[in-house]
Amino acid sequence: MPATASTAQSLQAEMAVRHDWKRSEIEALFALPFNDLLFQAASIHRAHFDPNAVQVSTLLSIKTGACPEDCKYCSQSGHYNTELEKEKLLEVARVVEEAKAARDKGASRFCMGAAWRSPRDRDMPYVLDMIRQVKGLGMETCMTLGMLDKGQADALADAGLDYYNHNLDTSPEYYGKVITTRTYNDRLSTLSNVRDAGMKVCCGGIVGMGEERDDRVGLLQQLANLPHHPESVPINMLVKIEGTPLADVDDLDPFEFVRTVAVARILMPESYVRLSAGRQEMNDEAQALCFMAGANSIFYGERLLTTDNPEANHDQLLFKRLGIHPLDPRHEASDEAHEEAIKAQVAEQEAEEAGLFYNAMDKRSAKHVLDKDTGRPATTEH
Repeated sequence: MPATASTAQSLQAEMAVRHDWKRSEIEALFALPFNDLLFQAASIHRAHFDPNAVQVSTLLSIKTGACPEDCKYCSQSGHYNTELEKEKLLEVARVVEEAKAARDKGASRFCMGAAWRSPRDRDMPYVLDMIRQVKGLGMETCMTLGMLDKGQADALADAGLDYYNHNLDTSPEYYGKVITTRTYNDRLSTLSNVRDAGMKVCCGGIVGMGEERDDRVGLLQQLANLPHHPESVPINMLVKIEGTPLADVDDLDPFEFVRTVAVARILMPESYVRLSAGRQEMNDEAQALCFMAGANSIFYGERLLTTDNPEANHDQLLFKRLGIHPLDPRHEASDEAHEEAIKAQVAEQEAEEAGLFYNAMDKRSAKHVLDKDTGRPATTEH
C-alpha cells in the first residue's frame, strides 16, 4: 500500500502545472531515451486532453510584406530581397469571405496576421471590424499584429478577440542573432499587455534556426515559467526562404523536433501545443510522432502567411489514417462532407501500394509536393 501511494504521489507531481522549471530539469527531459520521453509526454497529454482530438486553426495574412523588423527568418522583412510582393491591408469583406471558407473546411479558429511592427491608429478600426465579423461566424479569433501597448490590447479585447499571437521565437541568449530591431523584453511586455486585457495568449517559437539544444531548452523554460502558460504554444520548424539570412542553415534532425514538442507538452500540460510552420517539409510519419508526443493543434489550409502548408484534403486524409478528429464538434458535418473523397483517396492509395515494398527509411529523402489538379500529395526526390 505505501508503495502504491508513493507511485500515485509521483504521478500527481508529474502532472502538476508548474512555473518554476529549472534548466537542469528541462535538459534532463531532452536527454531521456526517445521512447521514454514520448511515453511520459503522451501520458501527460492523456491526463489533460482527448488524445485523438486536434484543434484546427486557419491563418490568413491580412497585410503582407515591407515589415520594418529584421527577423532573419522572415520573408516579409523589408530588410531582405525575397521577391515577395507588398500588399495593403485586406478589405474586411475579403477577410470574412476567407474565414467562411476556412470554417466550411473544418477550422474552428481564424487567425489574422499583419506584417507590422505594431498597429497604426488609422488601421485599428478595420482590424476591430474584422474581429467582430469573424466572431459573428461562430469562430474563435486570433491576431498577430506586432507589438501592442496597453490601449491597443484593451481595444482588441473589447472587440472580442479571443487570442493574441506573439512568439518569443528563441531563447534570450540566441535572440540577438536572429532579431535586432526589437528586444526580448519588448515581446514580454506585449504578452503582459495581452494578459492584462483579458485575452488568451498564443506564444511559442521557431526551431531549426541554427540554435543549439541549450537554446531550445531556454525557449521552453521562458514559456513554461511565464505567470500563466500560453493557452496555445506553436512550435514552428524553420521554413527556409531564399533571400533571408537563414536560407542556408542546416536542417534540424526531425527527432529533435519531436523531442521539442514532447518537452513542451510535459512543461505546459494544459496548453494546446500546435504544429505550425514547417509541416510542409514533414512526412506523415513525423507528424504522427508529434501527435503521439502531445501536439494537439495544427494550422489547416494551403498557406501560412507567405509559406506553403499541407492542403486541407491531405490533412483530412492523415486524420482519417490516424483516427484523429477535429476538436470542435460543430464541424463534424464538414468532415462528413469530405468522407467520400477521403475514402476514394484511401482506396486509390491502397491500390497504388498493393504489392509494393514500402521502405520507411526512404521517406526522409522525399519531399511532399501537392498536385495542383488533385490536391493530393505526390512524392519527388530532393
